[in-house]
Amino acid sequence: MKKLIIILLLAAPALILSAQAENVKWYSIEEAASLAKSNPRPIFVDAYTDWCGWCKKLDKDTFSNPVIAEILNTKFYAVKFDAEGKEPVTFQGRKFVNDGSLGKTHQLAYALLQGKLGYPTVVFLTANSELITPISGYKTPAQIEPLLVYFAGTSWQKQSYEDFMKTFTGKAQ
Repeated sequence: MKKLIIILLLAAPALILSAQAENVKWYSIEEAASLAKSNPRPIFVDAYTDWCGWCKKLDKDTFSNPVIAEILNTKFYAVKFDAEGKEPVTFQGRKFVNDGSLGKTHQLAYALLQGKLGYPTVVFLTANSELITPISGYKTPAQIEPLLVYFAGTSWQKQSYEDFMKTFTGKAQ
């Protein structure tokens, strides 16, 4: 019994810290676009599929990182979008569906990824829902953090990513 109490006391700080870890608040693309109209922030889209192992790793290792979650929650409206989902989506005044005309791919995923279907792909949109760029492939927290910071503000409009990286100091590990 004493051993159990000691284990619980030793584990308590770790349990409290993990309970306090910030989770990403995910929105639908429609919710994000609506929120961005009233309180402008860029939109971040995680285009994933259910069968994609790297997508699951991105969720587990990258989006669960507290630094990344904080940036996504405070600087963006984060959207998790199933690129093979069946639900119709209205975005920028247009209805997008998955009617089989693009194989398993949803029309919105095809549009956001500019026809380059690889998963995972993250997509950066302006607060006005205009496409900035899709970026494909798995990213560690340390790899995605500078991208988030670069596209969260106006850096991407003022300097190249290479120049931005010369002065960037990250917090994510």
